[in-house]
Amino acid sequence: MTIRIVAIGGTINADSATEQALRLATRPAAEAGAEVRVFGGDYLGTLSHYRGTLHAAGAGGELVEAVRAADGLIIAAPGYHGTISGLVKNALDYLEDLATDARPYLDGRAVGLIATAHGEQAAMSTLITMRAIIHALRGWPTPLGVSIRTFEGLFDKRGETSDERTARQLALVGRQVLEGARALSGA
Repeated sequence: MTIRIVAIGGTINADSATEQALRLATRPAAEAGAEVRVFGGDYLGTLSHYRGTLHAAGAGGELVEAVRAADGLIIAAPGYHGTISGLVKNALDYLEDLATDARPYLDGRAVGLIATAHGEQAAMSTLITMRAIIHALRGWPTPLGVSIRTFEGLFDKRGETSDERTARQLALVGRQVLEGARALSGA
């Protein structure tokens, strides 16, 4: 059985630290043979406000179907004003379409969380908010949630980081999602 991991996050800015962190965290799963789908800032930026005036039936369907089939998720959000960005929150709102499934919302899925911000306080409060959201969606947050204080040069043009702490934590949360997905799916 192939484990399926969905990664959601980023900002509207290309090559954001948030999306680079998200992609690094998916590596352990991909290297172990899991199927990984990333819904980054480019995709999230196309989503209209969930159930807003511009929302159309079936909007966000690719994201919803990928999550429906997923065994685990990794979600990365920047800390804006001490909490999760509207872009990522809106994407999570689309998971309301899973409410009536046999496995509603994120039930039975391991979820790794990454919060990025220029300050420690914003990153930590964002991470705490994300944990509350995942609990509300019946997901299983991994033991490690990563809060990253971003700075110029944290990631290079290839999306790599030379910051050992950041690299270790992203790899660990990725491994925990993979291990949790295997355990919860019975693989």
